[in-house]
Amino acid sequence: MERLSAAAARRIALAAQGFATPRPATVGQATLRRTLDRVALHQIDSVNVLVRAHYLPAFSRLGPYDRGLIDQAAWGPKRQRRMFEYWAHEASLLPLDLHPLLRWRMARADRGAAGYGSMRAFAGERRGEAMAILARIRDEGALPTSAFEGRGEAGWWRWGEAKRALEWLFYAGHVTTATRRASFERVYDLTERVLPAAVLALPTPDESTAQQALIARAARALGVATVAELRDYFWIGPADAAAAVAALVASGGLVPVRVEGWDRAAFLHPDARRPRRVDARALLAPFDPLIWERARTERLFGFRYRIGIYTPADQRTHGYYPLPFLLGDRLVARIDLKAERAAGRLAIQSLHLEPGAPAATTAMLEEELDAMARWLALAR
Repeated sequence: MERLSAAAARRIALAAQGFATPRPATVGQATLRRTLDRVALHQIDSVNVLVRAHYLPAFSRLGPYDRGLIDQAAWGPKRQRRMFEYWAHEASLLPLDLHPLLRWRMARADRGAAGYGSMRAFAGERRGEAMAILARIRDEGALPTSAFEGRGEAGWWRWGEAKRALEWLFYAGHVTTATRRASFERVYDLTERVLPAAVLALPTPDESTAQQALIARAARALGVATVAELRDYFWIGPADAAAAVAALVASGGLVPVRVEGWDRAAFLHPDARRPRRVDARALLAPFDPLIWERARTERLFGFRYRIGIYTPADQRTHGYYPLPFLLGDRLVARIDLKAERAAGRLAIQSLHLEPGAPAATTAMLEEELDAMARWLALAR
């Protein structure tokens, strides 16, 4: 079995995520699609202290770009759609070619075998209530959650119940996101009215085939990874993931390797790049796929990372929304940022350098902060 040094594994992981490639001079839809194809998804999060999380992975890899490109690809007219929302790694924006590979999850949700417990009732004894909501969307067109708030009318639900029904319809694939309001509220519509017909006409693979394809896609995005990391990428259960990994190893789609300092089995994508050097510079979102699996981040970079949004203020160690700073092939600092939009200012709440951070760290970080401020249309 091949042995990889810890440094080699780190460079492989960075290359797989697009950090071993120079940033392009300009960014258009084709460039954005290539980035999305590489990382496979952008996680969605509602925190907007800096910028919505789904915009940041592209900035980290490409530099300043027009955020409208993502809005158009995700929520634009049907003919321009290149992405769709679904539960993959948390709520995510995904390339359209992954839709067939996630239909097994939709089918499980439809029969009550997937989803949160409070949602599953809508697959069974409360299905009629969900179908009434679906009928209203079919008749009236795309509707936000707020359209189903309690109205004092018989047959309508309190907001919480309607939201759970809508989320089950979404999980089961009956509806999807038509657009997002300025408040980021999701607007639901029938899936067939939102996604291109050519995508919906793609054949649906069986569960095991789809899960193998998703694990292979995760391996391509991670470069080298453990089973837990491979299954975490698209939230595949332990038994399903183990079977998919075994099948891929048998077919040559994954290569078992040993990584220096790792206490568990690892698997290499056979097409993974192996750069001898990585000269990256990037601010990373807390939900970037390079670092969202915190144990992996610690193994790869020796960097213990937590964010403060779920922690009382007096217990935060590095601020509310600290972004790790990638320089070369190391995480060398973390900086808590806030976009003070009314003042036109990108505010540095705190900055912590890692032990042994290069002397050039602050100068390189300042250049990246200047680029981010320009990208966010903040003058200072």
